[in-house]
Amino acid sequence: MDGIWLGLLVIGLAVAGATGRVESVTEAIMASSQTAVETVIGFLGITSLWMGIMKIAEEAGLVRSLARLLEPLMRRLFPSIPPGDPAMGAVVMSVSANLLGVGPAATPLGLKAMQELQRINRHKHCASDAMVTFLAITTSGITFIPASVIAVRAAAGSADPAEVVGPTLVASAVATAAGLIADRLLRRWAPVPPAALPPSTLSPPGGSPGSPTRTVCKVPMR
Repeated sequence: MDGIWLGLLVIGLAVAGATGRVESVTEAIMASSQTAVETVIGFLGITSLWMGIMKIAEEAGLVRSLARLLEPLMRRLFPSIPPGDPAMGAVVMSVSANLLGVGPAATPLGLKAMQELQRINRHKHCASDAMVTFLAITTSGITFIPASVIAVRAAAGSADPAEVVGPTLVASAVATAAGLIADRLLRRWAPVPPAALPPSTLSPPGGSPGSPTRTVCKVPMR
């Protein structure tokens, strides 16, 4: 990627020099730099406002209330998590933070949830079904209030920065549904962990050519 960017810069400067438009390139660079700084400053202010509002909601217990509402649904999505296990609480809190757009809280909560899921994972070298489902949910992430997008639009001078709330909610809901459907469908063809395989399907240590083999990792852990 660094080579691509360097190549674009070198080619652009070479073309500008060949066509006698170096001065135009310099003016464009200065104007773009000024616009970037103005956008970042505006973005910082709006983002701070939204993050402050979300922090108040978090401290007021809104995230925990939402977590309690989501717990029955989460138990259906993550049937492999034992009842009462702390892993379920970590997953629910992470999903709740994503729903409310609490970015600074969602990241550490997501890491904590993945650590808890790895703790109860029977096959440490592979991602469990619960880990894959959690990754699909957090990646597609239904968001009620897209604070970052609203901040970018406000910094860019949008007349109605919050008008993306509806489309964002619909798009993220569709993405989450697609991710969950794919997660369920692809499990049918996913390799089975060795503990669930009959002995005849596993290769002996140092197996000979022609021995039956099965791939044991659904998603390798790296």
